Amino acid sequence: MAKDPRMGAYMIGVVSMRYGVHPQTLRLYEREGLLAPSRTEGKTRLYSDEDLERLEFILNLTRDLGVNLAGVEVVLGLRDRLERMQEDLERLVGAMEAAGLKDVSRPPASATGLVKLPPRGVRKR
Repeated sequence: MAKDPRMGAYMIGVVSMRYGVHPQTLRLYEREGLLAPSRTEGKTRLYSDEDLERLEFILNLTRDLGVNLAGVEVVLGLRDRLERMQEDLERLVGAMEAAGLKDVSRPPASATGLVKLPPRGVRKR
């Protein structure tokens, strides 16, 4: 994953002190695929602001909610998948609107249900 060089970059020691996490814990999160800091040519880990946001989410799950690392992996996977689906939906809506469909985000006021229901209080036998 290419990271924007203009974003903040923090070394593992700074991140460790800032969040009260042992550097080995951060290395474990990387080995487990939960974090993916960029590397310098000398192989030094550099954590971006995006990485720090993800770390905060991981720490919230583990510290505050008691979720284990396997659960964290599932939650992060679902969150990433949801974000991709949201982006896909936004692209689809944009394409439909570009094709001339008006306000595809809401059904028209005249839309009716697929199943015709009897009036309230009337029972069918």
